[in-house]
This record gives sequence, C-alpha cells and structure tokens, in this order.
Amino acid sequence: MSVAAPPVFLDRDGTLVVEKEYLSDPDQVLIEDGVVEGLAILQGRGHPLVVLSNQSGIGRGMFDENDAQRVNDRVADILRGRGIEILAWYLCPHAPQDLCACRKPSTGMALAASRDWRLELVGSYVIGDKRSDLELADAIGATGILVTTGHGRDAAVWARDHARPVCNDVRGAAAYIAEHDSRPRTRTRAR
Repeated sequence: MSVAAPPVFLDRDGTLVVEKEYLSDPDQVLIEDGVVEGLAILQGRGHPLVVLSNQSGIGRGMFDENDAQRVNDRVADILRGRGIEILAWYLCPHAPQDLCACRKPSTGMALAASRDWRLELVGSYVIGDKRSDLELADAIGATGILVTTGHGRDAAVWARDHARPVCNDVRGAAAYIAEHDSRPRTRTRAR
C-alpha cells in the first residue's frame, strides 16, 4: 500500500514566474529558471501541486480578477506544455489593509484547497519567495522553503535565522523535498 505524497503549495510571482510588480498581462509571463525541472521532480514523486497567490493589485484597483486569471491560465499553459499539471489555483484578491482571511500568511487559501481537494495540510510543503509564505507554512503545519528568486533574497537572512531551508530556485526546493520526504517515489505514466 503506497502513502500519498503530501501537497506542495507554490507561490506564483517571484517563485514560478519572474517577478514583475503587479503582473496582469499574460504576455509578460516568464517562467523562472529551474521551475519546470523542479515541478517535474515533485510531480514524479506524486506531490499534488497547488498555487496560492496574493494578488493585491486587484484590491488596489490596478487590474481585475479576469486579468489575474488570464495570467494564471498562461502560466498553466506553459507548464502543461512541459508536462506539468497544477492541480488547483487559488488567489487572494484583497489589499493588505482589508485584513481578510485568505491573504498569506493567513490560512484561507490553504484551507480552501484542503477542503476542495481533501489535501492534508500538516506535513505539506510551501515554496515561496517571501516571509509570508514561510509564515503560512508555520500556520498550517507545513515545511516552508524559501527560494531566492523574486523577493527571496530580501527574506533569506530571516529564513536562515529561523532555521528555514533556503534554496536558489524551485529545482533546489524540489531536491530538498525529495531528500527529506521519506515516502517512496510514485510511478507516473510517460506522456
């Protein structure tokens, strides 16, 4: 009997895609180096991949949810073209001053994913480029891994001071998970 691999929650901007302040144009999407390789490792080990993304540009009136969805669709299309399937996408449309329950590090998006897809949060992983991603991980009983892409360099000292893994990119984070996850590798069918 095999044990299901825990989910991996991924930040979007600065983690999966090159950071552009308030990205709202799908034509501006550039995938970060190491993302495809890292996600392939995780997918090959059977980890469900879920994106959790703060999109305060919506709450600030800079773009709308349709714009954010178009960016998500573009990222998903690029990844799908490389054999990577994202299970689900969640976004927080609120500005920081809205004090909502979904903006990371609050747990709303992770709880929604857990409920919608029957995912176990405790023992999961969160990969992101900000302290809020690591604080979300703490709040849900996950292992938070900081990548130094995007804003990650700004949070690296804090992460190391708080004994959080720091990796260069998603490929490095995936290697960390593969090394520290004791579950057997899941076999996947070739595409």
